[in-house]
Amino acid sequence: MNLLINIEDFMLPCLWKQTFNIDCFGCGFQRSLVMLFKGDFIGAFYMYPAIYSIIVMLALLILHTKFQFKHGPKILIGLFILNISIIVISYFIKHY
Repeated sequence: MNLLINIEDFMLPCLWKQTFNIDCFGCGFQRSLVMLFKGDFIGAFYMYPAIYSIIVMLALLILHTKFQFKHGPKILIGLFILNISIIVISYFIKHY
């Protein structure tokens, strides 16, 4: 009996890519997280450049819901805009 679980066996397929045969804006995020768990930090960035800024944004969101930072909403909006920008720019660089 093998007690080690291969997380890659549980990754969800991209329905957009299966339907239209092109990557969506989120393609690569799961693989990037797997690379982070394996310790491949540079590979995770190359797989999905917004991975680190998304993690920072989610961490700040969780902390803000608990501690209600004074400028938390403005910082979260800024991080949201930064993430959208990184995702869109990296998508177009990757495909065009």
